[in-house]
Amino acid sequence: MQATNPWHKFYLYRYQAIGLILILLTTAPAVGQNYNRENLMDYDNEWIHYGFSMGVHSSKYRIQYADRYATELDSLHSVVPNNTGGWRVGFVVNMRLIDKYLDVRLLPTIGFYQNSLTYRYSFDGTQHTEVKDATTVELPTLIKFKSSRQGNIAIYAVAGGNPALEVAGRGDNFDNSNNIKLRNFNVSLDAGVGFDLYFPLFKFSPEIRYTWGLRNMLPGEKGPYEEPFKRLTFENVAFYITFEGGPSYLRNARKANRKKR
Repeated sequence: MQATNPWHKFYLYRYQAIGLILILLTTAPAVGQNYNRENLMDYDNEWIHYGFSMGVHSSKYRIQYADRYATELDSLHSVVPNNTGGWRVGFVVNMRLIDKYLDVRLLPTIGFYQNSLTYRYSFDGTQHTEVKDATTVELPTLIKFKSSRQGNIAIYAVAGGNPALEVAGRGDNFDNSNNIKLRNFNVSLDAGVGFDLYFPLFKFSPEIRYTWGLRNMLPGEKGPYEEPFKRLTFENVAFYITFEGGPSYLRNARKANRKKR
């Protein structure tokens, strides 16, 4: 039986998923403000919270041509990085650093990617697309700067580092499943904005985050598909929805109520 590719499943329903996320993004602020009282009043006084996140993203390679591309590779007209979609799931560990306005977030994540480059040749007008599927384990470690709450809404910004390793890879060994061979370990810089919506029993947070790859993913010894490049890095734009549980005093209050009964 043929194995199911998670990316293909997402690709079939990508428009439905994006539409659902946009609906959540536009309606959640109104829902969050519908309550007459302030929800989770002491939420930000708790030093740690847990949750989970889901996201969809668009990614592509950023390339810098080598000097010999213009002088020696006459048959190659150009190489075009393609925007491709994917998705991510992960956990959230949020710890308060300073007062209510500065947190550190650990976000262990599994990401599903499909990046591609299209090689266009000048001598006969043909083109060839190199597709690289990748499943990565990532550990974004972000600092979160929060505004003061306005009712049940607060705005925030995040920034930090994100190391990523291909699940099937081994450090800097090269992936041999495609013609193009790239390093398996990457480090990137993440930055994004979002808003926290406080509901009675949990916090819901839509967020947009941009990822800049910092590491040159080209191997030391280049083959014909890596030869045109001096540098190849990764960039990504993602939309996340995050759910975090309410503070511990709510759980303790429910336990106390059950004991009284």
